[in-house]
Amino acid sequence: MAGEVVAHAAEAAHHGVDLVPVVALLAAGALAVPIFKRVGLGAVLGYLAAGLLLGPSGFGLISDPASVLATAEMGVVLFLFIIGLEMEPSRLWALRKQIFGLGMLQVGTCGALLTGGGVILGFAPVVAFVFGMGFVLTSTAIVMQILSERGELATDGGQKMVSILLLEDLAIVPLLAVVALLAPSSDDVSILTRLVSLGVALGAILLLIFLGRRIMNPFFAILAQAKVREVMTAAALLVVLGAALLFQVSGLSMAMGAFLAGVLLSTSTFKHQLEADVEPFRGLLLGLFFLAVGMSLDLDVVGENWQIIALSVVAYMLVKASAIYVIARLLKSSHGEALERAVLMGQGGEFAFVLYTTAASSGLIDGPTNAIFTATVIVSMVLTPFAMIGMRYLMPKHVQSMDGVEEVNGLSNRVLIIGFGRFGQIASQPLLALKYSVSIIDNDTEMIRAAAQIGFKVYYGDGTRLDILRAAGAGAADLILVCTNDKVQTTRVVELLRDEFPLARVMARAFDRVHAIELVRAGVDFQRRELFDSAITFGGEAIRQMGADEQQIADVIEGVRDRDRERFELQLNGEDWRVGRNLLISNARDQAREGGVTVDEDDAEAAARQSAQQPQPG
Repeated sequence: MAGEVVAHAAEAAHHGVDLVPVVALLAAGALAVPIFKRVGLGAVLGYLAAGLLLGPSGFGLISDPASVLATAEMGVVLFLFIIGLEMEPSRLWALRKQIFGLGMLQVGTCGALLTGGGVILGFAPVVAFVFGMGFVLTSTAIVMQILSERGELATDGGQKMVSILLLEDLAIVPLLAVVALLAPSSDDVSILTRLVSLGVALGAILLLIFLGRRIMNPFFAILAQAKVREVMTAAALLVVLGAALLFQVSGLSMAMGAFLAGVLLSTSTFKHQLEADVEPFRGLLLGLFFLAVGMSLDLDVVGENWQIIALSVVAYMLVKASAIYVIARLLKSSHGEALERAVLMGQGGEFAFVLYTTAASSGLIDGPTNAIFTATVIVSMVLTPFAMIGMRYLMPKHVQSMDGVEEVNGLSNRVLIIGFGRFGQIASQPLLALKYSVSIIDNDTEMIRAAAQIGFKVYYGDGTRLDILRAAGAGAADLILVCTNDKVQTTRVVELLRDEFPLARVMARAFDRVHAIELVRAGVDFQRRELFDSAITFGGEAIRQMGADEQQIADVIEGVRDRDRERFELQLNGEDWRVGRNLLISNARDQAREGGVTVDEDDAEAAARQSAQQPQPG
């Protein structure tokens, strides 16, 4: 069946653009990624699995994965450019010890251990060196994508991994030079050629630095005056791809060229515009890169050499991850941070393909050996998302320090406040100002210690536990304020209070209209959506800035409150939209008339229907 599709696509290509591969790639990404993310396997694994199905080892819709991979590497290039935009030179300089200290230590140690492992597996020392050093180069795309998804790029642990990845990207240059030196021919001419190549590479770096510091900002300033969005987008891509091309023809890494261009533009006034222009292409091409890696996995090669590939994957990932963990622990990283770095960086990466291809073309390794090495790296990349899932069960549980924190026990005051975040802190102040006796509990020890520094006595306790509520004096309190910032937690506390302490009056912080209705039905005496009053005050100030007088502001705000109250009652009672149709249309007319606007009857009715049927988030 797949063969017929491919044949049909080939025939169609004679009459125009062959859209079958394009549609197949887009469909694979659009379908696989949401499914894999929903089941907790992550976007990267979704792309890899979809690519495997589309490639020669699957349905065969894509017969030349190498061509797709060559294009998709632009995704890595654009990703490194965006990372560079976030790395101002001063910040990069601050990371120099991590880049050249931690990075070189990890690359050197792992390279030596993996080379030794290759010799033990039976490879010649030179071949083992190529195999091991290629595997040392972690997948920048996978690590960056996972860190980005989890919002950890700016954390201390994330910055260390980014620093190591930068050093590994730099390491591809001397590694390619070493492979050339190890190649069979080593005459004087070739040595001179290599010296010239080194000079060209240094010249490319200096040229890009000059262009970035002197030319790019004025260039974008001129383009910005034209006020044509697509021109700015084209210029952004020109800078990224131009820097990548400059480094590529100089024998350097395209990704490093894009990264350096990003760093040079990180202080530019056009930084955010550039990021916004490049981001859509980055996401699409990076997804295409993972699809191409999945397609490149040749199951026939894996099947024919499964023993050596399986042994190599397990041995290399374990050796590399163990070395990374030990280095991290020796440098005072916590167990959790060291374990995460070891698992996340334990695989090979896309730069290994470059190194292995270069070694094969220079005669250091043969074609079948190159296929085995490449398959080993790809399998390790495929296994990384699974390893991340398994890591969750090995990560140490976060235990809050109880230093300086007193657990709740035997309190008995007129008012009990549960949750002392931003909302609870403000809500408590009128009560304390009038000298009411107030008990406060929260389950965040850091917040409790911070509150103690400014004079608040907050006890440690989880309001969703009945024994804690009793110890906090819920049975004796006249009024209980539930100010927790989690909807599920707030509703659970209210339900416990309603069932166990029915005489206490309960007020609760609501997240939105739907949650407010849920709390009223759960039995609270009063609820307030957390942003409702501040948003009304904000809107009132907006019309004051536009020229409204104080009486107009008061009338308009009161009208907004009345309409909200009426709509809330309708939704609370679950009434059909027709019940409140006339009232809501009338309110819409009144509100529009105040602003001098004519309201169409059908529009008002549609608004009424939508308003009553779909509770608004506010």
